[in-house]
Amino acid sequence: MHAFDLPKPDITAERVGNTGTEGVWHFDSGAAGRHVMVCALVHGDEICGAWALKALLAEGVRPRRGKLTLVFCNLAAFDRFNPQSNPSSRFVDEDMNRIWSADKLAKNDTQERRRANALLPWVQQADWLLDLHSMSASAEPLQLTGIERRNIDLALSLGRPAYIIADAGHAAGVRMRDYGRFGESGDNGTRSLLIECGLHGAVQSRAVAIDQTARFLAACGAVDRADLPAAWFLPDIPRQRVLRVTQAVAARSTDFRFAQAWKGLESLPAGAVIGWSDGEPVTAPYDDCVLIMPSSLANLRPGVTVVRLAQTLA
Repeated sequence: MHAFDLPKPDITAERVGNTGTEGVWHFDSGAAGRHVMVCALVHGDEICGAWALKALLAEGVRPRRGKLTLVFCNLAAFDRFNPQSNPSSRFVDEDMNRIWSADKLAKNDTQERRRANALLPWVQQADWLLDLHSMSASAEPLQLTGIERRNIDLALSLGRPAYIIADAGHAAGVRMRDYGRFGESGDNGTRSLLIECGLHGAVQSRAVAIDQTARFLAACGAVDRADLPAAWFLPDIPRQRVLRVTQAVAARSTDFRFAQAWKGLESLPAGAVIGWSDGEPVTAPYDDCVLIMPSSLANLRPGVTVVRLAQTLA
């Protein structure tokens, strides 16, 4: 388990919100514009996003146009957060980012589903969504756009991070980023991005979360860039690379191990051994096969994605 350099934020004041829904803040400019939503703590151990929302609230950021909703999502999991055992703080009953479908939300029988249903009206109203996350292995930020061109183009327009991942989602369940209108094909006016800001608990991940939030708010027109502190913006990346996920490797049982301690973004030749599942080798299916977000295996269960495989799109 890696060390957390970033302290757990105190969100005692922030979790009160101003909407009657715990952890939800909503601001309406009164002027025409998009309804923009920025979410943190979908997983209770991804604290960089909570720090970013704290920064927005402390700075008094308000939309010039449209509406802005800020959400501290899985507060129950966050309350259990322990940097010495952060995988246990990821959720209470189940992964909150695999339940955003009508069938799962209808059951309302877990902590995460009850919380998701409380947040659902806000998600349904939003036109643009930014979901702030971090990772257990890779320190390199990744922008997960889904496969829709509208989201890939938005990610490219932001100027950071270096790697944009066009992924089709999880077999284990629908992410918030793909819920409802956000998951529809074509340009329906929505945009949704999930930014993996870097390593859990790294100070740099907080800087990335703040930078990406600032860029997103400026891109959607909610604010002008000059409205935000210049120090929030990290330098642009000279070249962004788009990687298309071709398949996900899921554990068939708890008997899965990697061939080595992959960090992510390694490029492997065809046939290279990635790991073993139930004693059988899992190999790269093509040359220049890029590993995306290898799991820590701390919460390994049958059906859980342990790594994604991608090839360069642009």
